[in-house]
Amino acid sequence: EDSKLITEKSSAKASSEEELEDEKDKKTDTTKTLMEAGKYLQSVHGECDWLVQNFDARKEARAGESEALTNAKAVLSGADYSLL
Repeated sequence: EDSKLITEKSSAKASSEEELEDEKDKKTDTTKTLMEAGKYLQSVHGECDWLVQNFDARKEARAGESEALTNAKAVLSGADYSLL
């Protein structure tokens, strides 16, 4: 009876240890994934900060480009902008 109980407990212990190793592996994989996601989020946040900081300058540049294209289109259409 005692040997049967010892065998059952040894088997349960081995099973538990195997489950523990599997869970440790899962934790390692999850931690790695989380770190990669954190790095990606940090890079996206940096890009977003740059866009926000330079929004006004970019807006002015786009407005200038739009005006230049409008003037170029008018010149090509035959309008006279030489007096401006």
